[in-house]
Amino acid sequence: MKNKLVKMMALLTATTMVAAGVMGCGSSDTSTGADGDANANEPAASEADNATDAADSEAAGGADLSGSIKLAGSTSMEKLANAMAEAYMEKNPNVSVTAEFTGSSAGLESLAAGSVDIGDASRALSDEEKAGGAVENIVAIDGIAVITDTANTVTDIKSEDLAKVYTGEITNWKDLGGPDESIVVIGREAGSGTRDAFEELLDVKDKCAYAQELDSTGAVLAKVAATPGAVGYISLDVLDDTVNGLKINSVEPSEETILSGDYLLQRPFVMATMGEISEQNELVQSFFDFINSDDGKNVIKSVGLIIPQ
Repeated sequence: MKNKLVKMMALLTATTMVAAGVMGCGSSDTSTGADGDANANEPAASEADNATDAADSEAAGGADLSGSIKLAGSTSMEKLANAMAEAYMEKNPNVSVTAEFTGSSAGLESLAAGSVDIGDASRALSDEEKAGGAVENIVAIDGIAVITDTANTVTDIKSEDLAKVYTGEITNWKDLGGPDESIVVIGREAGSGTRDAFEELLDVKDKCAYAQELDSTGAVLAKVAATPGAVGYISLDVLDDTVNGLKINSVEPSEETILSGDYLLQRPFVMATMGEISEQNELVQSFFDFINSDDGKNVIKSVGLIIPQ
């Protein structure tokens, strides 16, 4: 009886140990599985952390960038240059972007001299400027609006008649269906990108009989608005209700008519660099990256310009 009891106790102990072993294996498997799951999740967590870091970096803009970018050139590009600089600096708070508005030719001369990083020109670059190393980076398209004072009844003018107005062959508005009033021909100063583009498009370069030559888009706008019988030309993006904008060949200036080529008076807005953009320093490259981004395109649209196709 005693032996049977000993055997039964031994059997019970063995059974308990086997059960414990089985449970231990199960626990170990479960633990290994949990550890495995945790280990498997570690790369995912790391990837999530990396994605978060990247998002934070993007949200911070160019937090690692610092320094300055200098632009100079076209007065017609003042609104675009200032708006683009402000938007870029919001994304890159440690970078200073400054722009001077000295005229297209003067800006390109500053670029060639190395005193600025970008030369703003409201016209295509000349062969001579390109031969000197300047690269034409077209960032926007602008129309040139022909304007009169608001009392003028002329609303449409043929391009050939407009050319005759500027060369002095037509001197009175009555010859164009308007009032019996002398035409006061207002234009930009020599070296202006707007003037160069306007005269080239009308084929009147160096033939114009200006009553006054003014040194900025704003000055032309103000002078025409205040002068009975005046006519002038300005960048389309600054046209406002202080003056009348004329149709050219019965075509009104708009994004659609400019892109279609139906509106005659249009020109590129160029941010020129010495050498290709890829050859510029990190800051200048990042500035052009911003211009070509969705944010940059929104800036171009916001100032009334057209994104190049």
